[in-house]
This record gives sequence, C-alpha cells and structure tokens, in this order.
Amino acid sequence: MLVCNLASGSAGNSTYVETKKYKILIDLGRTSKYITEKLKEINVDAKDIDYVFLTHTHDDHTSAIKTFLKNKKAKLVLTRKMLNELNLDIADNIIVYEENPDIDGLDVKSFKMSHDVADSRGFLFAEGDSSFVYITDTGYINSRYLKELKGKNSYFIESNHDIEMLMHGPYPEYLKRRVLSDKGHLSNKFAGIYLSKLIDENTKNIVLMHLSEKNNSEDIALSTVIAALDDLNLNFNITCAKQNEISEVFEI
Repeated sequence: MLVCNLASGSAGNSTYVETKKYKILIDLGRTSKYITEKLKEINVDAKDIDYVFLTHTHDDHTSAIKTFLKNKKAKLVLTRKMLNELNLDIADNIIVYEENPDIDGLDVKSFKMSHDVADSRGFLFAEGDSSFVYITDTGYINSRYLKELKGKNSYFIESNHDIEMLMHGPYPEYLKRRVLSDKGHLSNKFAGIYLSKLIDENTKNIVLMHLSEKNNSEDIALSTVIAALDDLNLNFNITCAKQNEISEVFEI
C-alpha cells in the first residue's frame, strides 16, 4: 500500500492511497488542476482514480468534487448525511454507506469523528500486513475506537493548533471556542496524547496534518507530539504534511 499527502491545511486537503487493486483519494479540497498536477508528480493519472472518500463536507475537503469527478470513472464514497449536505448532480458516481464502505477487494473501515458537520469520518485501510489510519477534523477521538486503531503501521492524524498560540492569537473569541470545542480540531497536545495510546512497535510513520498557519508551526507541532511519545522508546518517522507540497510517498 502506498500513501502520499497532496495538500493539508485550511486552504484544502487531499491524500492519495494506492492498494494492489485500487487508486484512491481521500478528500478533494484543492482545485482539480492542483490535485491533477500533484498526482502527476507521483506518476499517477487522475483519470485512473477509482474512488474518492470524503471525511466530511467542509469546503476545504470538497471544493473540487464537481470539477474533478466530471468525465472520470472515479466514484465518490460518502455517507447519507454527507450526501444530504452536498448539492451534487453525479448520482451515478456515488456510493453511499452508513457504517463501513462495502467495496470489493478493499479492506476499509470508517470511524465517526466529532466535527461541526452532520457527519465526519476517519478511516482505517488495511492490506495484508499493512495498515494505515487517517484522522482529521475532529475535536476528540472516541475512546471506544482506540483498541481497534492501536498498533497500526502508519498514522496520518490532525495536529491543528498549539493551544497557547490559539488563545493569544488573532482569531475572534467565538472561533477560538469553536476550534477548542469537542466539535473542533485536535491540538498538538491531544494529537500526542492519542498517539501515545495508539502507536506501538508496529508503527513506522506518523504524519501530522491540518496545521494552522496562524496558530501552529511545524517545529512546535513536532516537539509537542514527540515529547508525548518519548517515554514509549519506539522507533518511528514523524513529519508534518504541508499545504502546497506533497509528502513523500510512504510504502506501508
């Protein structure tokens, strides 16, 4: 299984996943042109994408849906609540699920996240001995999921803000409360806390995602999360996803 983040941040989000059978995107939050060009950088033709999974319906995760899916074989995979929030005219290219997507030859499970939308999901992809967890845009992770998400090979997880930077930053008070709420975003601190409960000797890669441009920095996010994981004495690679650059292609 191959995974590459194409964009991560408030301007838009998209991640590429490749299994032996399928080429997949998670979210379409940049322009179709941007996503197509970034896929070319890793030698993937946008016309070969089989499925697009949505985490939720905010614009920074869905803005390219109509233009990207036009005249392509890719099917949009989303829940009924997500579909109800979107104004789409691509009915033939939609797969609707409630608990877990049912796609032949693909081992994927969805987990309900907590964000200020009708529905928000994280995903666990598995193939053979390879496993990949994708969690973004959530105020917290329900403890009942931790056992099933533990000990995976790779975690792409939101690390949106430094709490002190947010509290003393330029956001208006209502927006600060939203970000900090149970339906907001994971801070560096809580990304570290959750990862300390999830990773083990099987974990090789951690990618911190959706870093705020105003309330975070790569150095602060990395140092905060690494400090939370130091006592585990584990060997893993940790990086930050970027807004306008692709990540390395992780072979999981």
